[in-house]
Amino acid sequence: MTAIRFQAADIVHDQPVELSPLVRRVTASNSGVMTGPGTNTYLVGREQVAAIDPGPLDEAHVEAILDACAGRLRWILVTHTHPDHSPAAQRLAEVTGAQVLGNVIGDDGRQDTSFRPERGFLHDEVFTTDEFRLRALATPGHVGNHVCYLLEDEALLFTGDHIMQGSTVVITPPNGDMKDYLDSLRLLLNYPVNALAPAHGQLMLDPVAEIQGLIAHRLARETKVVDALRRHRHGDLDALTPLVYDDVDPGLHPIARYSLWAHLIKLQKDGRVREQGGDWAWLDSGG
Repeated sequence: MTAIRFQAADIVHDQPVELSPLVRRVTASNSGVMTGPGTNTYLVGREQVAAIDPGPLDEAHVEAILDACAGRLRWILVTHTHPDHSPAAQRLAEVTGAQVLGNVIGDDGRQDTSFRPERGFLHDEVFTTDEFRLRALATPGHVGNHVCYLLEDEALLFTGDHIMQGSTVVITPPNGDMKDYLDSLRLLLNYPVNALAPAHGQLMLDPVAEIQGLIAHRLARETKVVDALRRHRHGDLDALTPLVYDDVDPGLHPIARYSLWAHLIKLQKDGRVREQGGDWAWLDSGG
C-alpha cells in the first residue's frame, strides 16, 4: 500500500476540509464541553460518497454536507446513535435517497430515536465500493452499539467517540461499559492503522501511542478508585468522585461521576467491590 500523506488541517465549521485523497471533513457548529470543537462528519470517496457520522440535525451542517457531496452521497454510516452523531441521517436520506447504515440499541434516554437504518454491521464486516473498502469494527464501551470504521485503502480509522482528540471519553452506564471499552481499545491494536479520525477533534497521527496511552490512563484511574476504597472502605458516588478525580476541575465532576460509576461496575464484575443501595464497598478478598 502506498503511504498516505494526511493533511494537518484546522477545524473549520460547516465547510469541507481535505484530509487525504479519499477523505474530507465537515465539522458541525455544535462545540461544547461534551463535543469539543464540534461533531466531525467524514466524507469518504469522490465518485460515490459515504458520510460517516452525519451529525446533529442542523440545517447549516446538512447543507454543507449536501454541497460537498454534489449529488454523489450514496451511503450514510454512523458510529453510534448519540444525538450529536446521527440525527441528520434521516434528513440527508430524504433529500438524496442515500442508504442509512449502522447499529441500533435500546433507548436509555440518550439515544437518537429517529435513527432508522436499512441494516447494521457485524464485527469485521467489510463494506466495499468501486473506490474504497471500509471495515466495521465493533467497539462497545462508550455505548453498546459503537462501531469504528477502518478505511483500509488509507489505513485511516474513524473512531467516533471511542477515541477523541484532546480528551477522554465519558463512559455512561448502563449502555456504557468500562470493561468493554478497555477490551475494544486493545482490539484496535490488532489492525494496521496509520492515523485516527475522531468524531471530535483533529487527526491523530500516532495511533498506537494514543491507544496505549488511553489504556494506561483508564487503568491508572482504576487504581485511584481502588486506593480510595481501600482507604475509606466504602462510599457512594458523591463521596468518591472528588477523591478519585482530585486532579480534575470540580466543575467537571458531574460528568466524571459517570465514568467513576463505570469503573465501579467493572470492579464489581471483577469481584473486587460490592454495591448495596448506592454504597460501594471494598472487598478484602479482592486482593
